[in-house]
Amino acid sequence: MEVVRLGVIGLGNMGKGHIRYIVKGEIPGLKLTAVSDIAEAGRQWAHDHAGEGVNIYTDPYEMLDSGKIDGVLITTPHYSHPELAIACFQRGLHVLLEKPAGVYTKQVREMNEAFTATGLTFSMMYNQRTNPLYRKLKELVDSGELGEIRRTNWIITTWYRSQSYYDSGTWRATWAGEGGGVLLNQDPHQLDLWQWMIGMMPRRVRAFCYFGKYRDIEVEDDVTAFVEYENGATGVFVTTTGETPGTNRLEIIGDRGKVVIEDDKLTFWRLRVSETEFNATYKGGFGQPECWRCEVPIIGKNENHQGIMRNWTNAILHGEELIAPGEEGIKGLMLANAMLLSTWLDNWVDLPMDEELYLAQLQERVENSRYRKEK
Repeated sequence: MEVVRLGVIGLGNMGKGHIRYIVKGEIPGLKLTAVSDIAEAGRQWAHDHAGEGVNIYTDPYEMLDSGKIDGVLITTPHYSHPELAIACFQRGLHVLLEKPAGVYTKQVREMNEAFTATGLTFSMMYNQRTNPLYRKLKELVDSGELGEIRRTNWIITTWYRSQSYYDSGTWRATWAGEGGGVLLNQDPHQLDLWQWMIGMMPRRVRAFCYFGKYRDIEVEDDVTAFVEYENGATGVFVTTTGETPGTNRLEIIGDRGKVVIEDDKLTFWRLRVSETEFNATYKGGFGQPECWRCEVPIIGKNENHQGIMRNWTNAILHGEELIAPGEEGIKGLMLANAMLLSTWLDNWVDLPMDEELYLAQLQERVENSRYRKEK
C-alpha cells in the first residue's frame, strides 16, 4: 500500500476540521476518498469542501462496505464510537478514533477485544500527547529524574461554557446523548495525559461531582476528585465548565523534586539528593535538601491533530510506533467513570471498577432523564 484511502464518519466540527487539513495535503500518504453523515447539511458541506472524487454517503455502513477506503476516522457522538470501530475491524479497516473512546468502559473493552489479533492499526486522537510540554514531563518521569512519584495535582478549569453552548446541540449535556459532562466532553485529553505521563493508574478514586451546578444541564459541570496509587502516592483532579478566568496548572512531585506546568512553561525544582536519602542521613534538625529551580527548555511544537493523523498514517504504511494506541483509550475513560460512580455511590471506587454496576447506574439516569431535547 502506497496511499491510505481514508473515510470519515461524522461531519460535525471535528470531522470538518480534520478534512480541511487533509485536503490541503498536510498528511503525506493519506487521501480522502469517502465521507458519511446522516445530516443533509453535513453531506452538502462535504460536497462543497471535501474535493472532487470524494464519495459521499448517508449510511456509514454503506461506506464501510464500499471497497473505497482502507482506514476510517470516526468523529461521531460518543456512544457510537465503539460500535462503529468494531464494524471497521470486522471489515479489515484501520481506525483512528476521536476522544473519548466511548461513554462507559464495558463497551470500550468490547471494542478493544474486537481489535485484538486483527493486525490492523488502531489509534486514539489524543493529540495532546504530541505537545512537547507533556512529552518532556513524561521524559523526566520515565528517566527517573523525579524519582518515585508522591503526589499529582491538576487544576484544569479553562473549559468555560455558557448556557447557549449547551443549548446548541440536542445531544449535549444529557445522559442519553453524551453520557456525561465535563469529564466526557472537555477532559478526556487531561485524564489520558494524567495517567500517561506518570505511567500508572490509581488503585482507588473518591470524587465529588456536581450536576447542573452552574448551568441548566443534568450532567456534571464541576468535579473534585482524590486518588490513591499503589505506591502510596496521592493525586487531586479539579475541573469545571463554570469558572472564568480558568486555571490550568499541573504539579507532579517525586522524591527528587517537583515539576510544574503552567502558562505553557515547565519548571523543575530539582533536589541535589533525593528527599529519601536526605531524610536518612541528615542530622542537623531543621533543614532540607539543596534545590535548584530550572526553567526547562521546550524544543519543538505541538503537532496537534495533524501529528496524530500523520503518525497513524505512517504506522499503517511504514510500521511507525503509535503515539496513542487505541487500546489505551479505556484508561482515561475509566477515571471519568470511576469519578461519576464514586459520586453516585457516595463512596470510594476501586480500580479496575465494576463495569456492570456503572452501566446500570448510567442507564437508570438515562431512563429517568428530564431532559428531552428535540432532535
